[in-house]
Amino acid sequence: MSGFSSHWLALREPLDLAARNTVVEQAFFAALPTSQVHVLDLASGAGSTVAALNDKFSAPVCWKLTDFDEALLDVASSRFQGELNVQQIDLQADLEKLPFDQFDAITTSAFLDLTSKAFLERLVDKVVEARKPFLASLTYDGRTEFSPGHGLDEDLRQALNRHQQTDKGFGPALGPEAAKVAIELFKARDCRVVQGTSDWLTGADSEDFLLEFLSGWRRVGLQVGLDAERLESWWQDRQRRIGEAQLRVMVGHLDFVVLP
Repeated sequence: MSGFSSHWLALREPLDLAARNTVVEQAFFAALPTSQVHVLDLASGAGSTVAALNDKFSAPVCWKLTDFDEALLDVASSRFQGELNVQQIDLQADLEKLPFDQFDAITTSAFLDLTSKAFLERLVDKVVEARKPFLASLTYDGRTEFSPGHGLDEDLRQALNRHQQTDKGFGPALGPEAAKVAIELFKARDCRVVQGTSDWLTGADSEDFLLEFLSGWRRVGLQVGLDAERLESWWQDRQRRIGEAQLRVMVGHLDFVVLP
């Protein structure tokens, strides 16, 4: 699957932590055992789910982190104390090898929008068969708003959303449709779903994040052939406003928990 650098994951983590939906998380925690909890985290990266949830459990927690990128799992292992195990695994090829039923809960963060409908169907099967709570956080849903805006923002948003639907290692990705499709699949299996938005909201201290984030938008604009002169004007404007702490960005995400 497509990888992410530890630098990028570190830049986005403060926004992730602030964005997570508390109502969804409360429903998740209410469904857990009162004794030690064993959690399987999918596509763990550098451990963002652990960073967000570890201190919120009312009972001791033992984490099993999974990812294809061993370097990111090493970062995760070095970050956290307590019971934590890691497993390098290709989730696309070997999802069915993970013993979902041996855990009390399954979690993932910022992952589902990278996957295909076929992969989601397999994941739904595993979660439903295990009959355990499943918390999926920070799935990108296609919404982005800039303040102040620029005439090229909407063209770039649409280009990015199309790019999000290219193959990220799991077949044609659902991108902005992923959360909606996943929720429909779970509801079709008679699962109860609690959902809510978890939007990124940048602030005056988001300069490094915004430069990295919007440089990615610029790369996508170049790849899809947007007018180079207009794109350069947009990039110069965005950099100037970031440097002057004038730019605010909202990026839409959705959290949901599946309750068996």
